[in-house]
Amino acid sequence: MQPPHRRRHATTDGFSSAADCVDLGTLAQRARALEVLDGRLRRLLPEALARECRLADVRNGRLVFLANSPTWAGRLRLHEATLLAEARSACEGRIERFAVKVAHRPPVPPEPAWQKPLSTGTARHLRAAARSIADPELKALYLRLASLAGD
Repeated sequence: MQPPHRRRHATTDGFSSAADCVDLGTLAQRARALEVLDGRLRRLLPEALARECRLADVRNGRLVFLANSPTWAGRLRLHEATLLAEARSACEGRIERFAVKVAHRPPVPPEPAWQKPLSTGTARHLRAAARSIADPELKALYLRLASLAGD
């Protein structure tokens, strides 16, 4: 799973032209391939460890994992031989080295709190208020809000 080859041209501002960059389809295909390999490799790990690490990249014969802490990185290194063997199988033997880097994942945002639906009485009052509003856009907003009632 080698990255696509790119031509490199020196520019004065440090940016490459769009023509020199990898196209979006190729980038998406590589991301999907890494995601599949990540799932395949993490299935070999204990569940707790699999939750705390993820495959970051496969490049230049090196398998790179990210772990959430130095402790998890150390535990992941204990599975190096198993992961390398599976990666070699998946990538036609082109993997020679294994690396783990510590990178804390951003916290997953909590699920939005369940909100109690509007009561029938509240919906009735919103519809009555909507009938008295001349502005059609505001009237539509009141009616849409009233439609959220759990009646």
